[in-house]
Amino acid sequence: MKNSYHDLVHQAYEFPQEGFHLKDGYLHFHELSLQYLIKKYGTPFRLMYLPRIAQQVKRARTWFGNAISDQNYQGKYYYSYCTKCCHFSHVVKSALKENVELETSSSFDIDLILRLFQKGDIRPETIIIHNGHKTPEYLHKILQLRQAGLKNSMIVLDSIGELHNVRRLAKASGQVIKIGLRMAMEQEPQSAYYTSRLGIPGPEIMDLFLHEIKGDENLDLKMLHFFVDAGIKDNFFYWGEFKKALKLFVDLKKADAPLTSLNLGGGFPIRNKLNFTYDYQYMVNEMVGNIAKACRAEGVEEPDIFTEFGKYTVGESGATIFSVIEQKKQNESERWYMIDNSLMNTIPDAWSIFEKFILLPVNKWDHEFTRVNIGGLSCDQFDYYNSEDMNQQVHLPTYSNDEKEPLYIGFFHTGAYQDAISGYGGIKHCLIPSPRHIVVERNEEGELVDYLFKDEQSVDEMLKILGY
Repeated sequence: MKNSYHDLVHQAYEFPQEGFHLKDGYLHFHELSLQYLIKKYGTPFRLMYLPRIAQQVKRARTWFGNAISDQNYQGKYYYSYCTKCCHFSHVVKSALKENVELETSSSFDIDLILRLFQKGDIRPETIIIHNGHKTPEYLHKILQLRQAGLKNSMIVLDSIGELHNVRRLAKASGQVIKIGLRMAMEQEPQSAYYTSRLGIPGPEIMDLFLHEIKGDENLDLKMLHFFVDAGIKDNFFYWGEFKKALKLFVDLKKADAPLTSLNLGGGFPIRNKLNFTYDYQYMVNEMVGNIAKACRAEGVEEPDIFTEFGKYTVGESGATIFSVIEQKKQNESERWYMIDNSLMNTIPDAWSIFEKFILLPVNKWDHEFTRVNIGGLSCDQFDYYNSEDMNQQVHLPTYSNDEKEPLYIGFFHTGAYQDAISGYGGIKHCLIPSPRHIVVERNEEGELVDYLFKDEQSVDEMLKILGY
């Protein structure tokens, strides 16, 4: 009896499913024939299916809209896109077509937003939430953003020191600066540290408001922000941190803080396996319901709800396609499929933080399957992929070396972070520029001499790579 790869998938998962189906023996990703793209462009290639971005935004708005309507919630919902997840112009513009708000994390982010605003891609009323460490350059550019006409710019403070810098900026500019306060959250039990380095400890926030912010005519406190690194999960840890932030919000409101917004921490998960399950509507109902219940119990106004979704917005848009260029059997039990690029370079999350992605062959679904390890082109021992979610083995179709068509494989839902972390073309995570490069050597007299080999990466260099 022949057990094909197609049989294996059908026995283990519901298939076809959203985003994946077979046609004439070849895998289609959403509406795309991957065979067509392979024939046209060759492999390897990175793919961004932009229509998925709009779908994700609309789905989230529907879930929150349903919860707000069902519970007669009095606040509004705002969807913001985290630019650090993917800065490419075609991606950010696709999100902006859905009238999303934006979240920034570094100085170069502001240059990106200014260019988009000057070209008419950003509405003047768009809310820009500024996270990340506020360097003097970052703060100066935020002021430029406001002067250019983007008045709904909000600086979320990560530390008490940032408050003093923002206060000086407000006094020097003569402007009232909208601010938010980020609450430092505890980390999951298995983390290497107890509390996030980002944000201000909860007990200090109330004292900061009462003694530093309240009564300051140059500062307008609008938002309480919290972020759980592990994302929005239906577990004791997330709900425990959620309740802490909600209690602090209510206490601040009772102390006459002019807060109007609560920024829900963490992002929605995306599908990283074919049997992925997550009840998005239930989670949204629980979040909105808990906020409403707490505010109504204490007689405080229900806040506008913000979410900052990056990975959720763009992750499922991405795919990375390879050819298997050689198969090697190193011993009786280990078979290697060598691909035509480096996994470390193209999907760095797979080896750096052991992130899992949906892995499927593009062709040969009618062939028998076998357990394999996938090896990249580099000489590094960690350039491999050999386990699916929960340490399950990787299985792919078998093939013979004399077949005319090679085996093509794809890693799917790779649209978030992979390009920035791998340094695609010279871009960096959060658009933090490469530092200047200094070389020291000895001259003919034996004296040490130094020279600047390459200056710090410029805004123009980075934005050109991203298509601006």
